[in-house]
Amino acid sequence: MARKHSKHGPYEDLTPDAAPPAPAVACWLCGRPTGATIVWHHPVPKSRGGRDVVPMHPICQQTLTANFTNSELQRHGMDVEGLLANPAVRKFVDWVANKDPDFTATLTKKQR
Repeated sequence: MARKHSKHGPYEDLTPDAAPPAPAVACWLCGRPTGATIVWHHPVPKSRGGRDVVPMHPICQQTLTANFTNSELQRHGMDVEGLLANPAVRKFVDWVANKDPDFTATLTKKQR
């Protein structure tokens, strides 16, 4: 037999309280605020003993994996400035600086 009244009250009570939005986390590579999708990237690859993770945009992580090998990422470690010294990465960061946080695009394949 169906209940005559809802156990939890009317539906209008189910609206969530107006909670303040969570502060945007800055991307480790480009410094822009992250959007809806955050990738937790290992600056030193897990296969090389890396344990620390940093927040990044998916497109920024794709750029790193397209331009560096795991050995190169291990050598740079947590040094963002060393990664930005690469002309291809610097060009990408300058290009993406004014894009929307949820911007995504197809990147070229690894150049090896």
